[in-house]
Amino acid sequence: MLPSPVLSEVHAEAGGFSGLFTFRAPRYNRCLMIITIDGTVGSGKSTAAAHLARRLGAGHLDTGAMYRALTLKALQDGLDLEDPRALTEMAASSTVELDGEVGAQRVRLDGLDVTAAIRENRVSTHSHYVARTPGVREVLVAAQREFAARAGDVVAEGRDQGTMVFPDADVKFFLDADPEVRARRRQLELEERGQVRSYRDVLREITERDRRDITRDVSPLKAAADAVVVDTTDMTIEEMVDALAADVERSRKGSA
Repeated sequence: MLPSPVLSEVHAEAGGFSGLFTFRAPRYNRCLMIITIDGTVGSGKSTAAAHLARRLGAGHLDTGAMYRALTLKALQDGLDLEDPRALTEMAASSTVELDGEVGAQRVRLDGLDVTAAIRENRVSTHSHYVARTPGVREVLVAAQREFAARAGDVVAEGRDQGTMVFPDADVKFFLDADPEVRARRRQLELEERGQVRSYRDVLREITERDRRDITRDVSPLKAAADAVVVDTTDMTIEEMVDALAADVERSRKGSA
């Protein structure tokens, strides 16, 4: 039986704007363990997070989906993506829902299912504008912490989960892989969604995205000092999940 969704409201004060960001997430038991998975695009963090959450019976917090949903709304509303106040106001007055079975999570924006729409290339290529906006991050970080407060065990994935959002997480991972391997994975992922892209274009986009994520002023991509760094270059999905699950189990035994 799936846990019933619970509506949460987070009062947001950021960028000079005060509003209410609303999101829905499944209600599990009280927070027991927070596991963070950060990493580069194509490193396998999203797939690993979903599979690990399913294996552990934990909540899956896909923070990238939250940023993508707000990016989609900004594009639909024709907002100036260089206007931080407009983006913050939009974020603080939005409703984002993450619900459904782990591994088949649905994303709703203001009541509409946008699960497929947020994976479109135009959203991917513009999401960095939203992600680099301090006010938007303040709104979403508060929402992500609220998710964890209402969940049981949580697997949170993104780019700043172990460094900024949950600095005291029980277990932290940072996934990476060779750029060429990540580009191949990303290319296959796009093809599965009906988006045909050349390997060269995908590799160029990944390289540029790495540069932006690592050098941005707000929550740059980096491994937490206490994170377990995992090179997934030569690993299958099953091997990834096995390795992460083993570390989680060791942490549980160590804290028992």
